[in-house]
Amino acid sequence: MQAQDIAAVVNTINLYAIGVDTRQWQLFDQVFTEDAVTDFGGPAMFSGLGTIKQMFDAIHAPFDATQHATRGHHVSVSGDGATCLSYFHARFLRDVSDGGNMYEASGWYDDKLLRTAAGWRIAHRTCRTLWSGGNPAVLQTTPDVHVESVFDALHIDAREGRLGHLAAIAG
Repeated sequence: MQAQDIAAVVNTINLYAIGVDTRQWQLFDQVFTEDAVTDFGGPAMFSGLGTIKQMFDAIHAPFDATQHATRGHHVSVSGDGATCLSYFHARFLRDVSDGGNMYEASGWYDDKLLRTAAGWRIAHRTCRTLWSGGNPAVLQTTPDVHVESVFDALHIDAREGRLGHLAAIAG
């Protein structure tokens, strides 16, 4: 059962990327709980599945294309709860007047998941950027999106006790 749960959690995390890149926001119904909270840093905190879908649609509509990849999943399952720490690399393409048409970033997701009757769902996601490159103007699609040069090193968040997954596996 443990291996099946881990595989199901990884599939849930990966379905998020498919949902974003295909702009099939109904896939988020299979990714997030109804009361999910997402924290992408700064003012980019969204609560509730409906709000998450609405905000992602608004933020991603101007892009010509996006590509998100997650990897390095480490999953811990305890009963009907799980945590997963994974790494992402994301590219965003959009024609803007100056500076090139691509922005990319890499970082990490710290996810808390719940087993529901319909399968594993993310109840809380923290996303932090470690590195970015390209034209920041590409990413600024709505007033809610702010590209800052603040980057979160995983070891600092670990030291400061801000990683739910690390706390879960430490016991």
